[in-house]
Amino acid sequence: MPVTCQQSLTPLDRESFGRLSYDVYAQILVIRKELGRFFDEKHYKRALSLRRDDVAIEVPVIVSHKTFQKPYYLDLLLAHGAILEFKAAEALVARHKAQLMHYLMLVDLPHGMLINIRPERVSREFVNNALTRQERMRFEVINNMLKPKPPGADVFQQHLCDLLHDWGTCLDLALYEEALTHFFGGDDQVVRPASVVFQGSELGSQNLRFVTGKTAFKLTAFEKSESQRLFASHAQRLVNHAQVEALLWANIARHQITFRSLVPEK
Repeated sequence: MPVTCQQSLTPLDRESFGRLSYDVYAQILVIRKELGRFFDEKHYKRALSLRRDDVAIEVPVIVSHKTFQKPYYLDLLLAHGAILEFKAAEALVARHKAQLMHYLMLVDLPHGMLINIRPERVSREFVNNALTRQERMRFEVINNMLKPKPPGADVFQQHLCDLLHDWGTCLDLALYEEALTHFFGGDDQVVRPASVVFQGSELGSQNLRFVTGKTAFKLTAFEKSESQRLFASHAQRLVNHAQVEALLWANIARHQITFRSLVPEK
C-alpha cells in the first residue's frame, strides 16, 4: 500500500464529527484552564489522552513508493475517524491548515481540527477535505511544452507520473520533491550549487535540484493560469542567470499535470 496507517480508520460523517469536536474542545478548555498557556503542545495532547479513551497520540503514517519511504505522525487521531492538530503559536496561519489538509488527504479522512493553545483565548479552526484519494487520482498529463526536451526530461516525467498515480495530486509539494530527490540519487547528488551571473560578473552560487548534469527541476502547484504565467517569467530569469542548461518545471494542479522546459535565452 502506498500509504499505511498503524491505526484502523473509519471516516466520520459531518454530524458525528460535529458532536465529537464539540466534546473534545470543551475538554481542551478545561485542560488549558488548569495548565495555562505556556507549556509545549505535547503536554496538552497527553493530558487530553488521559481524559479520553478514544484518543491515539503521534500515530505513524508511512508513505511509500518503490524504494522510497517517508514517515509522518498524526498529532491525535480521534475515534479512528478525525485528526486533531495542536499548535502552540501566536496565531494559526495558512501553513498550519495546509499541513492538516495534507494529513487528511494522506489517510483519506474528511474532517480535522486545528487547536492553538498559546493565545489568551484558545483558538480552533476546522479543516474539511472534500477530495477522496480516487478523485485525486483523476488527472491528465500535458507534456507538449517539453520543447526542447533536455537531458533527464523523460526520467523526470516518468518518476513524477509514477508517484502521482500512486499517491494522487494535492499533497505537500515537499513530499513529491523528496521522493524525486531519492530516485535521482539523494541530496548529495541532486542538490548542487549553480553559479549566478549578472552582467558578465559572477555573483556567487545558489543550490538547485538537478535531475542530471546541468538540468535542474522545480515543482509548483498553481491552479490559476495567471500564477503559472508569473512563475514562468521569473523562472526564465533564473535560467538566464544561473549556469544551467535547462530547467524542467512540473505544475501539479488538481486535475492537470503540466510539464515544461525552459532554456537560457540567447
